[in-house]
Amino acid sequence: MNRERYARQIMLKDWGEEGQGKLQSARVVVAGAGGLGSPASIYLAAAGVGELRIIDGDVVEPSNLNRQILHWDRDIGRAKAVSAEEKLKNLNGDIKVIPIMQRIEESNGEELIRGADVVLDCLDNFSTRFLLNKICLKLSIPLVHSVIYGFEGRITTIIPGKTPCLSCIYPQKPIEIRPFPVVGVVAGIMGCMEALEAIKLVIGFGTPLLGRMLRFDGERMQVQIFPLKRRESCPDCGNLDFKEV
Repeated sequence: MNRERYARQIMLKDWGEEGQGKLQSARVVVAGAGGLGSPASIYLAAAGVGELRIIDGDVVEPSNLNRQILHWDRDIGRAKAVSAEEKLKNLNGDIKVIPIMQRIEESNGEELIRGADVVLDCLDNFSTRFLLNKICLKLSIPLVHSVIYGFEGRITTIIPGKTPCLSCIYPQKPIEIRPFPVVGVVAGIMGCMEALEAIKLVIGFGTPLLGRMLRFDGERMQVQIFPLKRRESCPDCGNLDFKEV
């Protein structure tokens, strides 16, 4: 362990060298290397997460560059996962970065996610989000979910068998507008929150957003936290044995 690199976070009593060791051994999946996945990946890499799997089947486009800070002008046309790997390895050569240039689908989803300690939902569409939710429930892997639109962002953490899942939160698939407006700073804030939730889960300190949704309104600089309820009839998690947190 490069103790000097991580000295300022090791100073925290709930973190320490033991917590840093847990991060070094952790495997985190970042699903999506865009507006949310870029800042989330940067701060996970900087914190010293041992293995980052970056899953993204898209290439960099000019319209990405107002928010997807892992990608630069020179990367236009390159695979996002490869572009992300290059920057993250330059940031921290001590970690392992695995670029996966695929989309998450029914046929490959479990293989791509299996073995992760935490999964970050940094996607841009609800069809894939719901599939990721199902996979994490099946594999009993915590899922940190965030969504952004314009000046607004929302985030919650899902623990299979303990909290409401994504299908509990959204009984009906939300109407999606493509393309949708995004303020880059809001994507950065929410991606950083996702990274912080993942770090807390790995090390085991603090109070994650379990059974709660945080809503950030960047236009008015307001934060609200509201409770989430499990649906016993949920088609995705209704058959799990629940232990409330």
